[in-house]
Amino acid sequence: MALFQFVMRSGPTPGVTFPLEGDQLIIGRDSSNSVAINDAEISRKHSRLTFQGGKYVLEDLGSTNGTFVNGQRLAGPVVLKPGDVISLGEQIVLMYDAINQDPGATVAVSRKAVRMEAPRAQPSAPAYSPPPVSSIPAAPAKKRNMLPIFIGVGILLFICLCIVVFVVVDADPTGARWCMFPFSIIAEILRGAGACP
Repeated sequence: MALFQFVMRSGPTPGVTFPLEGDQLIIGRDSSNSVAINDAEISRKHSRLTFQGGKYVLEDLGSTNGTFVNGQRLAGPVVLKPGDVISLGEQIVLMYDAINQDPGATVAVSRKAVRMEAPRAQPSAPAYSPPPVSSIPAAPAKKRNMLPIFIGVGILLFICLCIVVFVVVDADPTGARWCMFPFSIIAEILRGAGACP
């Protein structure tokens, strides 16, 4: 029987519990994983739980969007404590807790377990209500890449400067400014060879 569980606080199925049973569990998008969460932010094999000394140790498996415990991105294995908040990417938030043996809780089980156990009648119990949204920790804000904006503004300023320079050069009624370097090259291209003495 499982001693610990994940309860999804935000993600595709809020309120669903994932009982944690076994010495090694893989969390990810792939349906063959022990804890399968079908969401685009989750890697196929996102992170791993290893049961050691009566506690689960969580480690990231090189996922794209990262694994976080209480807001800190994992750089190595971390021992979980009941009450820890695990974030997979920015949208999936799981609460790690000791199992409270609530018979009315919604439980997610692997397909293997469903095939092995016969369906049982569920006693009626009050429906699980997820915690209020205000108690869910905010996902870390995405940093906006400002480089394309700076490049765009720089190009726009360069084009405006070129237009101003050509207007000033072309405003000379004698055309003598066109014969100054580097405009002499442009004048020869536009007006033909011998345009400047």
